[in-house]
Amino acid sequence: MGNSGSAVKVCTDHQGGINWLSLSPDGQRLLTGSEDGTARLWSTADSQCHGHFQGHESYITFCHLENEAAFTCSADHTIRKWDVVTGQCLAIYRGHTSIVNRILVAKDYLFSGSYDRTARCWSVDKEKQIQEFRGHRNCVLTLAHYSSRDVLEEEEEEEEEEEKVSRDLLVTGSTDCTVKVWWVSSGRCYQTLLGHTGAVLCLILDAPNRELFSGSTDYTIRTWNIVTGEQLKVFKEHQGSVICLELVNRHLYSGSADRTVKCWFVDTGERIQTYKAHKHSVSTLKYHAGILFTGSGDACARAFNSRSGVLQKIFRGHKFIINCIQIHNELLYTASHDGTLRVWDIRGMCKRSKRRLKKDRSGQGRGSQKGSLARLFNNKVGCMIQQENRE
Repeated sequence: MGNSGSAVKVCTDHQGGINWLSLSPDGQRLLTGSEDGTARLWSTADSQCHGHFQGHESYITFCHLENEAAFTCSADHTIRKWDVVTGQCLAIYRGHTSIVNRILVAKDYLFSGSYDRTARCWSVDKEKQIQEFRGHRNCVLTLAHYSSRDVLEEEEEEEEEEEKVSRDLLVTGSTDCTVKVWWVSSGRCYQTLLGHTGAVLCLILDAPNRELFSGSTDYTIRTWNIVTGEQLKVFKEHQGSVICLELVNRHLYSGSADRTVKCWFVDTGERIQTYKAHKHSVSTLKYHAGILFTGSGDACARAFNSRSGVLQKIFRGHKFIINCIQIHNELLYTASHDGTLRVWDIRGMCKRSKRRLKKDRSGQGRGSQKGSLARLFNNKVGCMIQQENRE
């Protein structure tokens, strides 16, 4: 058993469950999106609420925070852009005909996925739809984005001459059991990745290695070559839906409804660790400084030694599922369906872990740390099953 931790701050301003938590790139602010139909802006310096965004006509499913603007999407079929200083709504993106599940901001693009079976691309600066991606037979749950410059060789790019104007691609995962890759400029489907037999709940992209990882309700994780569409590996040991993924230094962490997290060595497909102790589904996870932090449907967050799998601490206090985790300045932030944002001090734990990591590396030579740190899109997917049950 790990030691229990007490929150240093409990933020109770929301009047409904918190569905998502986003950290700004500069680390100065956090954004929460709630069942109460509002979003709130928090300072990481003092954990105080410094903004209250009101205007949605139904619950907020997901949110994304930039340094100067906040984005929220909702069951009211819209996406909104907010000024983080004034709280003013700067834009409303209308066009979806059902719940908007996910949004993703990349360059000047805003992407969205919906229960209406489409994904869409919008101009960030204008309330204008640029492209619609139509072809899924069921709702779009998760998104990723990359540029063909990241993955295609020059000769391969020549083959895609019609897409020269824009080399951006969008990846969508759906409850129709497929993953699709789309050219943003034309809306044309570039690849359909077939193999899953259940809904695709989460995606994570490693563009430099041309790999995409997808987790599903069929209990598997699959790895794909995003240029050829070839299925590379199938990770089969989970006994429940795969809800969330994290990729760090060629190690893939997967959280599941089977109450475990598993760590896989991507290059071989070997499962090298299983993290137990959860009493319900693992809804979210995040790796930091040699520690694996998890959030669960049992209302607890946990910290594991990522190498040994030993449980180091249990963070108790929430009353319902923890939907999202963020870490900044050695503070752990957990957002729950109980409506609270809790802040935990993990400084001592991180310092001990960093010392262990430094010691391990100094005695290694060549070993498991081999390989460069993968550049990745960390698209955390909360427990979408909960949202589907509403319908």
